[in-house]
Amino acid sequence: MNTTTAEPGHPPSKAILIVDDHPVLRRGLAALIESEADLTVCGEAATRAAALKLIRKTRPDLVIVDLLLGGDDGLDLVKTMKKHHPKIPALVLSMHDESVYAERSLRAGAKGYVTKQQLDETLLLALRRVLGGETYLSKKLEARLAMKYLGGETLETDASLEALSDRELQVFRLIGEGHSTRQIAELVNLSVKTIESHLEHIKQKLTLASSVELAQRAIQWVEAESGDT
Repeated sequence: MNTTTAEPGHPPSKAILIVDDHPVLRRGLAALIESEADLTVCGEAATRAAALKLIRKTRPDLVIVDLLLGGDDGLDLVKTMKKHHPKIPALVLSMHDESVYAERSLRAGAKGYVTKQQLDETLLLALRRVLGGETYLSKKLEARLAMKYLGGETLETDASLEALSDRELQVFRLIGEGHSTRQIAELVNLSVKTIESHLEHIKQKLTLASSVELAQRAIQWVEAESGDT
């Protein structure tokens, strides 16, 4: 790990890599992290490819991952890290309410989930907890997970979305953002035929009769998500 050498008598600071496609937010995160004596920023990236390159180059102690990286998907980055860099923990930072993406992030390999409304002491607490080898979950999320696994209740606010795979949820979101099938195929580097297959599966799982209904449902969901931020 790229732990920075500290002054005599002080523990070395931990190196954090920030992955987010918004420059203003990256600067804000960097300023917050650099204000802490035991933390330092070793790099910033806006895409999955750039992040993986920096991970190999800097060997950070922890990577902060935004779930929405333009056309990239942060969950894919977390999964790749788990496979190729299993000793480097990922902390997901997302604009989305944790009820939608938190469990998916944990399944993908993340060691914690923080919403962008918590860019304060909560984020610093999460960073230190994950750096200490623990998993960070909000008390609200811990309670929800307990209800799900002990009481049989579902974690996601919209239970029907839980039936979607990570890729299907990504496609569903992109439809809601107004992208065409061809545009989605280009964004996620898959064939149009594969995206069409995902759309059919989404319609079946959400019991939607047509592509128009699918688009309307996706737009409503994206707008609701944006309204929560």
